[in-house]
Amino acid sequence: MDLILHALKFVANSAIDVLPIVIFLFAFQLFVIGGSMPNLKQILVGFVFVTVGLGLFLVGLEETLFPLGRLMAQQLTDPGFLDATRVSVMGALDWQDYHWVYLFAAAIGFSTTLAEPALMAVSIKANAVSGGAVGVWGLRVAVAIGVGIGVSLGCYRIISGLPLQHFIAAGYLVVIVQTAMAPKLIVPLAYDSGGVTTSTVTVPLITALGLGLAEAVPGRSPLLDGFGLVAFASLFPIISVLAYGQMAVLRQKMDQSDTETKDLQEVEDHAL
Repeated sequence: MDLILHALKFVANSAIDVLPIVIFLFAFQLFVIGGSMPNLKQILVGFVFVTVGLGLFLVGLEETLFPLGRLMAQQLTDPGFLDATRVSVMGALDWQDYHWVYLFAAAIGFSTTLAEPALMAVSIKANAVSGGAVGVWGLRVAVAIGVGIGVSLGCYRIISGLPLQHFIAAGYLVVIVQTAMAPKLIVPLAYDSGGVTTSTVTVPLITALGLGLAEAVPGRSPLLDGFGLVAFASLFPIISVLAYGQMAVLRQKMDQSDTETKDLQEVEDHAL
């Protein structure tokens, strides 16, 4: 019963959050465009679904994803799980001993990105607009790989205590170089990919992971070290999608070269 009341509270709060959007859209339609709103019933039903779905999603975050992220971070950083022998001999753990944390972070970043609704929508639209040049699964996997690497590297930063700005500066330096070399078709899509992936599914879970990891690792502050994973999850998809575009161009050139070689060989065989 408490959970139902809790869910209804979240749904009511979601309705309050969505209400300004509804008012703006209907006011814009009435005073700027003019006339009645087309497909009014479908739009209202859609807003109801959005409100209820968003409220239930927030309940799920609070009841499962946030506690799960903290619990997994605590378990994966437990000295007894990592290396009980090293702890008993050395009395401390080094960043190399947290390899399970890096693997888990990469896996959770990859899997949550594949399930991201915003990324699915962008991938489908990009495939339709490009005439199939950008594959739906190709783009989703490229972004997911980038997020997985970024979250894993962000966890390494939390454990090692290195400054966040050094990683971000180096990452954007790589982006600048790639932007100059990547095909123009993929550049704006790559920059948008960093934003669409940090949405409803990915951000809450990796934020909970970062906070839990900062709480579990000795000498780390949740306020100073727990945040920053979202920055990695936004940056590295840009790098991976730009690399995806560069690889696609390279593959196209190789296929074209093979075709030209084959045609030349057929001409020579025909001449003989």
